[in-house]
Amino acid sequence: MARTQDARTDADAVEAAIARVLAAETAARAAVAAAQQDATAQAEATRATIRALTQRTQVRIAAVRVRFARETGAQVDALAAEALRVAHGAPLAGAELATLETALAMLAAELTDDTQ
Repeated sequence: MARTQDARTDADAVEAAIARVLAAETAARAAVAAAQQDATAQAEATRATIRALTQRTQVRIAAVRVRFARETGAQVDALAAEALRVAHGAPLAGAELATLETALAMLAAELTDDTQ
């Protein structure tokens, strides 16, 4: 009977050990599943952040392009207006004419080596 009792105690101990291993395995599987869910959630959150950042960047780039086009257009228009004014030979006003005459006199003197 002692042998039967010892065998029963050993069998109970083995069954308890197996139950602990199975419980640990179940807990490990649950932990792995939870970690996978966390990783999936983090990846989706990261993708959402990237999408939002991309959208904001595209909006900012579009605004810069619009502003650049507007400013460049204004500069081109101003240059075109100046080109038209120059092309149509608008007469020089008094101060402009005097400045031109002085510059021409200086150039002529320099070219002719006139140091008078």
